[in-house]
Amino acid sequence: MVGADQLTTRPEDLHCYSYDGTAAPHLPAAVVFPENVEQVGKIMQLASRYGFPVVPRGAGSGMTGGAVALRGGLIMAMARMSKIIEVDEANQIAIVEPGVVTGDLQRTVRRHGLFYPPDPASLNYCTIGGNAAECAGGPSAVKYGVTKDYIIGLEVVLASGDIITTGARTEKSVTGYDLTRLFVGSEGTLGIITKLVLRLLPLPPYKETFLLTSTSLKRTTELVSEILNAHIKPCTLEYLDRSTINVVADFLSSPPPAGTEALLIVEIDGEQPVVAEQTRRLRELLAGQSEFTLRQAGNDKEIEEIWQARRAISPSVLKLRPNKISEDVAVPRSRIPELVAFIEQLSRDLDLIMLTFGHAGDGNIHVNIMLDRSDPDQAERGKQAKAALFRQAIALGGTLSGEHGIGFSKAPYLPYEFNDATIALMQRIKGLFDPKNILNPGKIFPPPEI
Repeated sequence: MVGADQLTTRPEDLHCYSYDGTAAPHLPAAVVFPENVEQVGKIMQLASRYGFPVVPRGAGSGMTGGAVALRGGLIMAMARMSKIIEVDEANQIAIVEPGVVTGDLQRTVRRHGLFYPPDPASLNYCTIGGNAAECAGGPSAVKYGVTKDYIIGLEVVLASGDIITTGARTEKSVTGYDLTRLFVGSEGTLGIITKLVLRLLPLPPYKETFLLTSTSLKRTTELVSEILNAHIKPCTLEYLDRSTINVVADFLSSPPPAGTEALLIVEIDGEQPVVAEQTRRLRELLAGQSEFTLRQAGNDKEIEEIWQARRAISPSVLKLRPNKISEDVAVPRSRIPELVAFIEQLSRDLDLIMLTFGHAGDGNIHVNIMLDRSDPDQAERGKQAKAALFRQAIALGGTLSGEHGIGFSKAPYLPYEFNDATIALMQRIKGLFDPKNILNPGKIFPPPEI
């Protein structure tokens, strides 16, 4: 169906496609690299006939095991379907294949004076298809929303091999059920995305970047809601706690002052008069609050330095311990102080290093639980910390995941958030689209023994 150069069963290749950001490998039987939708359709017809699992895969940068062949079978790597088919300036849309790297798309549309807002930290290697499967977010979500807000149409191959389209190229479309939103965030369990129609925005003409240091973690988490309630609309509002700052300090030419307990990265964009007025309000809000020091980036080099430090968090934290449990809960913004205080106490109670950082502007806090998995006691305490974190996020009116998805690593905890009837309805939807359970089996839903 695809040719020898598009299929591999070599053990060394299989190992390369056996894991994602969870570092929990599961070996597939083969890896295929389709080049077009027709090939994807034929492969799925074959899979449906013989009942073998198929796991679609982007760049493998996910953090919950979504791209891992949990039950063996075939990994469908979408890297060769990487064309930016069209950038329609007049209607501000782009049509792309799933293997397009997110950062490449952003740079391409920028040359047309346009802007694709979703900006996960892995944007220089993650792909649009993977972003759609997980409904990725990023720092800009506080103002611009997440991936689902920018996908207006899809081409999808179903488990049967049938090819369908959803949505339209128009800004409005209420024809039939909203299947587009159903597929976005479905983690490859309902169909394989082969084409995306994306909404674009005009490129903001002006942006200012600020680094706010604080001597009080509590006041910093409280400040997030205060900023947004002061009619300040940042396009970025990122938070780092003390432990996180320490591991990325080497990336900053001017280390934070002694006694720094937290950082906020604040960006404001738009027309220059609007940015100037918003900046004035920010300075006015902070005036007289001795806990905070505001530094404005003076040039592109300083801006890049700040963002290099932010994007280096995930790999840099491994300086502290050889392993980590990487989670991303979300709570209402006003509950962030309670969540962070709970995590600090949990860290002390379980004698574990727990770092918090992330997208404070939309309540999406990333929590890294640092441990050495070779120590059974630490590994057990890590599991306890994860379960306690999820329970607290739900208790605060939040959710198990803001952008990482569920995959298999969070699947046992789905009943924390949804009752039996809700989960059963989702499972019936899965069964309708994929009656033989061949599309990414073992993901999202709790294992039978749970």
